[in-house]
Formats: sequence, C-alpha cells, structure tokens
Amino acid sequence: MRSKSQSPINLKLILIVFFLVFLLFLVLRSTFSPSSPQKTQSSSLIHPSNSSEDQETTEDKPSSSSIACPLTQTCNKISPSLANALVHYATSNVTPQQTSKEISVSLRVLEKKSPCNFLVFGLGHDSLMWTALNQNGRTVFLEEDKSWIEQIQSQLPNLESHHVIYDTRITQADELMEIGMSNEDCKKVTDPRFSKCQLALKGLPKEVLEIDWDLIMVDAPTGWHDGAPGRMSAIYTAGLIARNKENGETDVFVHDVDRVVEDQFSKAFLCEGYLVEQEGRIRHFNIPSHKARLGRTFCP
Repeated sequence: MRSKSQSPINLKLILIVFFLVFLLFLVLRSTFSPSSPQKTQSSSLIHPSNSSEDQETTEDKPSSSSIACPLTQTCNKISPSLANALVHYATSNVTPQQTSKEISVSLRVLEKKSPCNFLVFGLGHDSLMWTALNQNGRTVFLEEDKSWIEQIQSQLPNLESHHVIYDTRITQADELMEIGMSNEDCKKVTDPRFSKCQLALKGLPKEVLEIDWDLIMVDAPTGWHDGAPGRMSAIYTAGLIARNKENGETDVFVHDVDRVVEDQFSKAFLCEGYLVEQEGRIRHFNIPSHKARLGRTFCP
C-alpha cells in the first residue's frame, strides 16, 4: 500500500524510469546474445586449422554445413516418404479414389496415432499417401492382383505389399452372411489361420498376423461386379485381427459402404456398437481388444 506522505507524481516518475531501464536491459540482452560466439566456436571445431590465417578464413567464410545446419539449431528435413509422395502426386494425373472429406476421417486418427502399424487391404493410387501420412510407422498393403503388385513395386519399390488370394465371389454374399450370423464358430475371437468360420482368411502372411495393428483400412478386394471376390472375408478378418490385439483399440475403416456388401458386412461383423462415424462412403469403427478383457461378446 502506498504511504500518505508519498507524492503521486514521484511514484509515476519512478515507474516510468523503471520501465525504461527494464526495456533497455532487454535490448542489450538481445544485442549481446551468446549465440554468436557459440556459432564461431562451432565452426572452428568442425574445421580445425593449424595457422591463424586459416582460422580467420574459416571465421569469415563459414562452411556450407555450418550455414545449413548450425550446431546450435535443430535441422528439419523433409522425410523421404513425404518427398516421394509430393513428387508422385505432383507429376501424376491419377489421384486417390477417396474424397478429401473421406481421407480426413483416417487422417484425424493418424495424426493421433502415427507412427503406428497400419494395415491396408488394397494396393492403389493412394498407397503412397498412406505411407507418407504414417511417417516412421509401418504401413503394409494386401493385394489380390499379383501383376499389379509387380507394376507398383517397379514404380514405388519402398512400399511393403503382400499377395493375398481370395476364394469367394460376390454372388456368395448372402450365403456367407447367413453362415456368419448363425455359426457360433464365427463369433469366436481366434487367430484367422485357425478359425473354423468360413469367412476367415486363412492365407494371410505370417508377419501380418503376428503384428498388433493400430489402424486397418478395408478398401479391397474388388467388389463391384458378380465375378469379383468381394470384401466379405476382408471385413470379417479385419474385425478378427482387431479383436485379437493384445491391448488397446484398433481403428478400422471400410470404404465403399454405399454398396450392399460393404454396408451389411461392416455393420454385422465390425458391429454398429463400435461405429464411430461415417463420412461419405467411408465408415470408421473403433474395436477394443478382446484379449485384454476376456468375456466380451463379439458385438457390444
């Protein structure tokens, strides 16, 4: 509290002087920052010299490495996966089949979980994008067409992909739905290789089944004509893989849910109780581990 004998004018004057001194202190501190001598010292450490003339030359003309990345700063460099994606999509007339709003659904999850384990059913024009968005994570693609894998690998050899054989046809969808809903073996959470359910994919690579996946995208196999294998088994197996995770939850995305198979099978075997959102033709489910808490029902 201010004393009664103190003059208001003197107090204001004192405060103004104090402020000016403080401001002067900040200016002097920024002007005589210790960063300059540190940089000079770093430069001389990188390029040692025996003569004083060489030292003066080094100080006057720092090396390109010290200019590009001083030891006192953190250098940020674009990742190879992102660089490849930028060049690929900038020079290609082909774009991902998902819309920007549909991609944003998966992107929001990747922003939280990346780097993570990301399994994608399908090798397509968006594969390089998913790899880039999951920077420093592991992104694996499962593809039905062996010749397509060879074609993509010749262009993008860094993508990890595996050939998968499907033994179903779209015309079997109704029959497989009835089996999946009535057969108790299809409600058991087990390794797909040992499942007795006709919907389970038995031929997935060993390395795929021994990884805990954080995200799974079902955007294959082909499912738009009667002779196509359809995504019945892919959707069911994605649900099994998610439930078999040791701990935590798996985000599962199904594309093309405007089609009957994708719509019905995702609701039945990924479960409407696990449905998080739908944007356009993509549906997002969040499936908890059934190993971490035994006794969970197949669907909540």
